[in-house]
Amino acid sequence: MISYIIRRVIAAVILLLVVTAVTFCIFFLLPRLAGQTADQLAQQYIGKSPSAADVAAVKHNLGLDQPVYEQYWHFIKGIVTGADYHFGPTTLHCNAPCFGYSFKNHVAVWPELTQRLPVTASLAIGAAVIWLLSGVTIGVISALRPGSLFDRAFMGVALTGVSMPMFFTGQLALLLFTYQWPIFGRTYVPFTENPAQWANTLIPAWCSLALLYSAIYARLTRSGMLETMNEDFIRTARAKGLHERTVVGRHGLRAALTPIITVFGMDFGLLLGGAVITEKVFSLHGVGEYAVQGITDNDLPKVLGVTLLAAFFVVLFNLLVDLLYAAADPRVRLS
Repeated sequence: MISYIIRRVIAAVILLLVVTAVTFCIFFLLPRLAGQTADQLAQQYIGKSPSAADVAAVKHNLGLDQPVYEQYWHFIKGIVTGADYHFGPTTLHCNAPCFGYSFKNHVAVWPELTQRLPVTASLAIGAAVIWLLSGVTIGVISALRPGSLFDRAFMGVALTGVSMPMFFTGQLALLLFTYQWPIFGRTYVPFTENPAQWANTLIPAWCSLALLYSAIYARLTRSGMLETMNEDFIRTARAKGLHERTVVGRHGLRAALTPIITVFGMDFGLLLGGAVITEKVFSLHGVGEYAVQGITDNDLPKVLGVTLLAAFFVVLFNLLVDLLYAAADPRVRLS
């Protein structure tokens, strides 16, 4: 088990390096291959009609006068050991992990990410609890009563939930429950300041996001349970005289959890990397909104920081998923 974890950690580090390298090439190498010079790249971060001296200074400060591989090496080195950045006569030291400073406002990226991550985590955790409980419960009941009115009704609702985009359900929830009937708050409040108002503000976002995911999990659970409940070990458990609740919960659902755990690890990791549309609709200042700002401003340090953070969470939860397989399904063994 220890050797397996070590191999996965090494593979995760390599994957993160590949992700940062690809992102670096997209923002720096591809524009140059398309014919843009370092001066033209530097002019994107200066006002109108800059002088040649201003362009040269910005190009030097941003490292655009260096080869792409050197810029990438300085970025990776800064994450591990920190880095010094020169803004005119001012020198700023960025402590590790250093994701650099924004090209637009010269604000460090890592503190910005740590300030916004609790907002995104609050959104992701609350929505995940709702969609797991509702999706898995509906899927199990539908599988136990295939073809019934409950099964047809909720699978129809699930199909509707999958079909509706987040920007539609989110704006509909805002219109009805925040503006038309002001039941929930509009301004996000941190959990540490007021837990009740924190939950009250996020409930519309949680429900809107959970509607999409719970539909997927309900259909996934139903298909897995329908297949599992016809297995030989289920008939054996019933032949032993076990209570139906024990057969379904301890044997049937446990064996059907493997694909659910796999999908949940990917979904939750991606959400922690930024729920872009949800945060935009509900005006939540999280990681997703920060990513949109970076892409809009062509601000490489912001985009790299969000990309690396999202990749880290996806890799982390994939590792946890692999470790949970054996606990969820005794038939699974790590080799």
